[in-house]
Amino acid sequence: MTSISEQLSDALGIMVMGMGLVFIFLSILIIGIGIIAKLFPPPVDVPRLATVSSNTPKHNVLDPKLVAAITSAIHQYRAK
Repeated sequence: MTSISEQLSDALGIMVMGMGLVFIFLSILIIGIGIIAKLFPPPVDVPRLATVSSNTPKHNVLDPKLVAAITSAIHQYRAK
């Protein structure tokens, strides 16, 4: 039978070893991500020149039947 102090020292050693391994793994992961980010930078979007549009603006006209159906559905929902 081992004493409580031996068990506590074993537990402390295992805890330190586990935390150290996690710290080393995360450090390697962060360094690896940094290296990959420098090797493969994100693509740069080239701004395109604005196209000249026609003088008539395009208006999206809604179908009156669709508007009536949506309005009817809203009124039925609110009536409940």
